[in-house]
Amino acid sequence: MSQNEPAQLEKVLLALQHEEVIAYPTESVFGLGCDPNSEKAVNALLTLKQRSRQKGLILVAANYDQLQPYLDDSQLSMAQRASVFSSWPGAITWVIPAKRDTPDWLTGRFNSLAVRVSAHPLVRQLCTCYGKPLVSTSANLSGHPPCRTEADVKMQFGILLPVLTGQVGGCKNPSEIRDALTGKQLRQG
Repeated sequence: MSQNEPAQLEKVLLALQHEEVIAYPTESVFGLGCDPNSEKAVNALLTLKQRSRQKGLILVAANYDQLQPYLDDSQLSMAQRASVFSSWPGAITWVIPAKRDTPDWLTGRFNSLAVRVSAHPLVRQLCTCYGKPLVSTSANLSGHPPCRTEADVKMQFGILLPVLTGQVGGCKNPSEIRDALTGKQLRQG
């Protein structure tokens, strides 16, 4: 980020606190995000993206501790945990059983939740400063290509959407998604 880094980060954090949707760079594309505990914010994100609530969402975090309130990782064996932890921080998203009280606005029609500990320094900084994970879905309208620059975000979503300025990482595709229980690849990265 540029010299206005603290002010710009503060603006995005304030938007999150006010249950607004933001955009930010990730390992591969810009993501749309919001506070995962706010049904209002998640509904706004789903409306903005034109995405079905039934599909469920991804949470991105600075560390695993931020994800634990949402997950029932007691169902994972030591080997399964080792597979998950060996890929983080990084661009692999894992589907892990969710706690019963994890809101359905996050899980959709599933009893699991897709989660990732990001390697992107701005995502990590944002989640650390906010003190919790963020909902993360690619910044694009349904049927459009994912945004790879701040200019792309503004073109698809307008200039009023708060954007954390920065560069996306070197990954060409959105994150790979794997099932933590089976190891099966659900989406190629």
